[in-house]
Amino acid sequence: MKIGVLKPNDSRDLRSLIHPETIGKLSDLEGLNISFEHGVGAGISISDEVLVALRAHPQTRLEIIQQSDFIFIQDVLSSDELSSLKSGTTLIGIVSPFANKEFIHDCASKKINLVSMEFVPRITRAQKMDVLSSQANLAGYVAVLSASSNFHSALPMMMTAAGTLKPAKVFIIGVGVAGLQAIATAKRLGAKVEAFDTRPVVEEQVQSLGAKFVKIDLGDTGQTDQGYAKELTEEQLAKQRELQAKVCARSDIVITTAQLFGRPAPRLIDENTIEHMMPGSVIFDMAVESGGNVAGSVVDEVVIKNGVKIMGQSHLPSKVPNHASLALSNNFINLFLEFYDQESQSFNFNLEDEILDSSMLVYNGEIRNEAFK
Repeated sequence: MKIGVLKPNDSRDLRSLIHPETIGKLSDLEGLNISFEHGVGAGISISDEVLVALRAHPQTRLEIIQQSDFIFIQDVLSSDELSSLKSGTTLIGIVSPFANKEFIHDCASKKINLVSMEFVPRITRAQKMDVLSSQANLAGYVAVLSASSNFHSALPMMMTAAGTLKPAKVFIIGVGVAGLQAIATAKRLGAKVEAFDTRPVVEEQVQSLGAKFVKIDLGDTGQTDQGYAKELTEEQLAKQRELQAKVCARSDIVITTAQLFGRPAPRLIDENTIEHMMPGSVIFDMAVESGGNVAGSVVDEVVIKNGVKIMGQSHLPSKVPNHASLALSNNFINLFLEFYDQESQSFNFNLEDEILDSSMLVYNGEIRNEAFK
């Protein structure tokens, strides 16, 4: 069985789905042949020679597409590339399914199997395969570092002969995986941290990290069975913006993390809130790529309004590409090995298993997820 690993199409994405510390999990197994696209590790300063020494084989992109049984991908293939695949080839990847519905239908028409890593369920057994969490964790860390580098003061309190320097006040909106890491990073840097989430159940997690949980009564909110915050009504969003504006006004750095899978990000900070913030303060919009939480945020630009810096960076995990690649490659490999039978040297397409049932969007010419039929 041949597994191929492709480079991302976007040059800003420096991550690699193959990593020297993880590839042995595959290359050590009998019956598996691992190939990679030339230069796949360039973004993490890993040469082809390093991967060859670990029993992987360099090939052109077209050779991998034409010859592989399983292909790890970080974005969708072009129409021409899809036509070059063997019928029955299985793609395992990050495919932004809601933005690429035509690609899903093309896979079905060409009988190409498609596993979307974004649809791996949030259950205990699948945590080691959860690409959204592994990358959000690193993104939360990067967001704090980027925001602090654009702030005009230091973050920790310092006692100096020239006087006491007060700690920066950081406000995190959204306490998912990214938000929790942002809280932890800001605390490690010495900031005074406050956080808010629509799910009151996360208050204990916020406090365990040494931050203060901001309570805003929005009525019935809760979370989905996957642990994500439920989408708010327009009335609830308006109330949230109104009450959290007071916290933003006293904060030096505000980081927004709220995203909705398959839908545009909710607008959490409006122009009125920005007008009441202190000149020199920073807002970091982690959802800028999916529509943005902040009025006026622009992808990969720093916009200044009323003296407030509004930041929105793309590909945050690629700011720490080595660790992002390590986590990402582990996620992919763990999913593959979960269903690989070493005795028969075959992949078990057990669609009754909760993980494959959820993540396998296309199998044997059939679109299995109702959202894409």
